[in-house]
Amino acid sequence: MTGQTEVHEFQAETRQLLDLMVHSVYSNKDSFLRELISNSSDALDKMRLESLQDNDLAADASDLHIQLETDPEARTLTVRDNGIGMSRDDVIGLIGTLARSGTAELRRKLAEVKDAAASEELIGQFGIGFYSTFMVADRVSLVTRRAGEDTGTRWSSTGDGTYTIEDVADAPAGTAVTLELKPADTEDHLYDYTDQTKLRQLVKRYSDFIAWPIQMDVEKPVATSDDESDTSDDAPGTEIVTETINSQKALWAKSADEVSEQEYHDFYRHVSHAWDEPLEVITLRAEGTFEYQALLFIPTQAPFDLFMRERTSGIQLYVKRVFIMDDCEELVPEYLRFVKGVVDAADLSLNVSREILQQDRQIRAIRRRLTKRVISTVADLRDSRPDDYRTFWENFGRVWKEGLVNDFDNRDALLKTSSFESTQSEDALTTLADYVGRMRSGQDTIYYMTGESRQQIENSPHIEAFRAKGVEVLLLTDPVDEMWVTAGLEFEGKSFTSIAKGAVDLDDLDDADDSDTEKAKADKEKRAEDYAGLLAWLAESLSDNVNEARLSSRLTDSAACLVGDTFSMSPQLEKLYRASGQELPKSKRALEVNADHPLIVGLNKAFAASDDHTELVSTAKLLYGMAVIAEGGELGDPAEFARLLAGTLTESLDTQS
Repeated sequence: MTGQTEVHEFQAETRQLLDLMVHSVYSNKDSFLRELISNSSDALDKMRLESLQDNDLAADASDLHIQLETDPEARTLTVRDNGIGMSRDDVIGLIGTLARSGTAELRRKLAEVKDAAASEELIGQFGIGFYSTFMVADRVSLVTRRAGEDTGTRWSSTGDGTYTIEDVADAPAGTAVTLELKPADTEDHLYDYTDQTKLRQLVKRYSDFIAWPIQMDVEKPVATSDDESDTSDDAPGTEIVTETINSQKALWAKSADEVSEQEYHDFYRHVSHAWDEPLEVITLRAEGTFEYQALLFIPTQAPFDLFMRERTSGIQLYVKRVFIMDDCEELVPEYLRFVKGVVDAADLSLNVSREILQQDRQIRAIRRRLTKRVISTVADLRDSRPDDYRTFWENFGRVWKEGLVNDFDNRDALLKTSSFESTQSEDALTTLADYVGRMRSGQDTIYYMTGESRQQIENSPHIEAFRAKGVEVLLLTDPVDEMWVTAGLEFEGKSFTSIAKGAVDLDDLDDADDSDTEKAKADKEKRAEDYAGLLAWLAESLSDNVNEARLSSRLTDSAACLVGDTFSMSPQLEKLYRASGQELPKSKRALEVNADHPLIVGLNKAFAASDDHTELVSTAKLLYGMAVIAEGGELGDPAEFARLLAGTLTESLDTQS
């Protein structure tokens, strides 16, 4: 007996996604079975846990399994489990709509990608495994009943933009997904998924390690006894036998030499719901006071939600092979959220909650061990497999550096395993150890500059003197760099110094010309005296924007630049705070001018030639605006700058005529 059937429309974005998936070309349509079995495995995990925690749960958890049922004549395949099941609201929320963010980005990538392997990766990467069924089926039906509830739900769709949903009074506990399969077309990589041999191959390849039995009814000859006459002309009969077609071995409980590389790869795809291969496999086994086993993976590709607020951490927690929870955030720090895998603890309670985990001494000990192991693994990658390390850093370097801000205990190790762009090379990354090894005689600090891009930094006036003297500068372009460089870190006793803040004096380096001679000192003093009046006037005229005007030792080509105090906030960091909605008081920086630049030389002559400096005010404002633009900043009043520039250019042309 069923209730009234209701017809619903998919959300607009879901309709577009279904259309793309149905009509896009995938070389590996087999992925649908792996996704359905994975979903069933999750449902069985949750059923077992809930039955252990709730003695009053009206559900039988004594024979949890996944069943594959085929009907070659009707061309249907059913994947059935007796797991936790879903309520009507669950079905609408999880199946009828896409509750995950990033859907628009997925649609764009699906529309653009031409490589079949890349297309397959997008299925798992965006958490839309259920929708992959429409690659092989003309209609998908789902019947489910949540454990403890009396009424089930039937959901059905052809993937054309609508779905039907109705109550089912006699639905068995768990979930059954039935696919009305498309005709087989091997040229289109669409196989006969009612063929039990094909199903065995797919289960062996993708789901052999699933902890629950995957069963299938097969037809076998009836066994005969040895003493039974074999002279009969009648062929032996057949019988239907239920077979388990997966090994059910937990990979994390096996030693590394018992597991093949392919098995690790398949398990990684199972726990990560992604289709890339792991960059590195990490196995741990701890015995003694705290016993646990762990199997972790560093992905090759960054997941799409790595920087999203609703992201998942990717570590599953088990207790004595009993699934406890997905995405156990307490097992690794947030900056290692890209790590996927399983931790199986021996001594935790099955009723453990996230609140209890936060205070649990064993979990904190496991967290420390896992963190150190991941860091040491990345260090090994850097030393022995530089290409793989480069892949890791390009995908996860930005999130790795979050640990420099948040993980005080491991800062030194994180710094040693980090890499940065620098002026030393246009392509190669450098470690801090390499940077320190190249430091000039007399250099006692690590120079860096932050910015939105390498090009912006390299074009900045602040870097001119460093380039001229061959002093290496780290080029830091990730937003997180603005945070950790101001956290007071040191590397091998060397502090970090921004070339855009404070006073810079490169004369103490080994190739400085005559820096210690009396003549050089006298020249500096004479120049400071010659420009004292102009500098005081510039500071006063631009007092709304600058707190000081001074001669620069960092400029060689540009006329002027803006320099913050040693502990001031950089313009990029101010922009980040304002973008997040935080109001900041207006900050002022020092205006440094290049006494060798023709513009400054001419301005100083004009200033000294008259006591009335009214006509020089526009030049001073233009000088300040040029300094802002040169560092990639934004003018407070672009219209005024344009007006002053137009006026100055007009006067110049009038003078020439």
